[in-house]
Amino acid sequence: MKAFLVIVLAWIVCVAAQDDKKASESSSDSEIKIYKRLIPADVLRDFPGMCFASTRCATVEPGKTWELTPFCGRSTCVQNDEKPAKLLELVEDCGPLPLANEKCKLDTEKTNKTAPFPYCCPIFTCEPGVKLEYPEIPNEEPKKE
Repeated sequence: MKAFLVIVLAWIVCVAAQDDKKASESSSDSEIKIYKRLIPADVLRDFPGMCFASTRCATVEPGKTWELTPFCGRSTCVQNDEKPAKLLELVEDCGPLPLANEKCKLDTEKTNKTAPFPYCCPIFTCEPGVKLEYPEIPNEEPKKE
């Protein structure tokens, strides 16, 4: 069981690192970047076949999506194909903020924090020829037991 969780978490870190790299190589700073990661779902003992959406304080059936308000993002309850089946949460959000850069500023006129996801993600404007850089997510190797 622990080995399975370690492998899933290592896979999530790898996917997130690849998504970060792809996002930082994007050609347009104003395009919306959506980061996805799969994490173990929160499950309440009284509702074992459902994900617990803490931002809504509600249970959610597999296959259903909910907004992460007040955060900018959404999640989907996912049931994997393993025996016994496990519930996972597919989280989609704006990802990490870019590294500080004096030549790039948060565009407060284009950013709408109260808009529905993904239109609530921050939008940055950079001087010509300048690209945003994003923090590296460390690639952790699965621990051997």
